[in-house]
Amino acid sequence: MAYAGKTVQNPATGQSIRFIVTSQDSAGRVLEMESSYERRGPEPPAHFHPSQEERFEVLEGELRVRLDGQLRTLRTGEQLHIAPGQVHAMWNPSEDRTTVRWTTTPALRTEEFMESMFGLAQDGRVNAQGAPGLLHVAVLADEFAPEFRLANPPRWVQKVVFGVLRPLAQLAGVPPLVHQYVERRNSQPV
Repeated sequence: MAYAGKTVQNPATGQSIRFIVTSQDSAGRVLEMESSYERRGPEPPAHFHPSQEERFEVLEGELRVRLDGQLRTLRTGEQLHIAPGQVHAMWNPSEDRTTVRWTTTPALRTEEFMESMFGLAQDGRVNAQGAPGLLHVAVLADEFAPEFRLANPPRWVQKVVFGVLRPLAQLAGVPPLVHQYVERRNSQPV
């Protein structure tokens, strides 16, 4: 479970997230994080958040953003607002570390999604670009549909394919990820 000050790391992409204000801290209104990207990280898949807005402020370095298909580079001090449903991807294309302040409103279960994704990476269950295998994607897509959706393929294709894959994931022993990665790492310091 996320708490203020907790840091999670993704060894595949070199990204880390430090939680500043969690969903619990804000009664679900906001999730505030500081995210650092190591040099030359991979471009993640284009995605969107159906009912959340995001705000980013570059604290250090530069952040490459693909927003509605257009490329843009944000530098230290620049900010970006992403509206609900707006397709985007962001990464660090430079040789230097990039750090951003990242705010998601409302929080929903975004911190659980991040803990699950980073947990899969820590367990070596992702490829070199940080993407989990198809069975894990099917479980994530179902569990976190209100928070995160892939931009492609079309939503109806995803629903059909992931609907078929979810029972296969269960048969293959893929547990609900929120239980595997959020609850087992619920060790807040005293």
